[in-house]
Amino acid sequence: MSKPNAEAMAFLQTRRSRPAKTLGLPVPTVEDLRPVLTAAARSPDHGKLEPWRFIVIEGAAMARLAGVVQDRGAALELGAEQIAKGRSQFDQGNLAVTVIEVQRPSEKVPPLEQTYSAGAVCLSLLNAALAAGWGANWLTGWCAHDRDFMRAALDLEDHERIAGFIHIGTETATPPERPRPDIESITTWLSR
Repeated sequence: MSKPNAEAMAFLQTRRSRPAKTLGLPVPTVEDLRPVLTAAARSPDHGKLEPWRFIVIEGAAMARLAGVVQDRGAALELGAEQIAKGRSQFDQGNLAVTVIEVQRPSEKVPPLEQTYSAGAVCLSLLNAALAAGWGANWLTGWCAHDRDFMRAALDLEDHERIAGFIHIGTETATPPERPRPDIESITTWLSR
């Protein structure tokens, strides 16, 4: 057995996402983000396909994406409340790293495993940002699943989709702790 890393285990057992609306300035610089992105890219990746990539959204791009959400919501005839909720992560956000799932042709690695890998990258990015001292939150919302939004906002190809928007910034409020899963009720032990 390897030597335990008690500090890492304590972090993982107590980690907590921060609500995106409570993340303020300053946000990470390019130099601050590189090690966070490097840590996220060390996620499980069967076949070394790298079935994901990053798009960093900041500054005026956040406002542009809010506008695209508004336009797409209107085109989809969504209600004002649903459109406002979709816009809010970009209206209130200062920086987000978008994890893009990139489906790669592979005889050995099925598409679902590539999707799982992109999800692992989202969680790793979230945890790396928290470990680096930033507040962070993983969001999606209806716009993350709308193909026309993906094209208009991020110029995604048909074999790409949004796995998540990881908002990163300075924590301005600490949310109260919430109930966590009861491990005994969700775990089955098989010994034969």
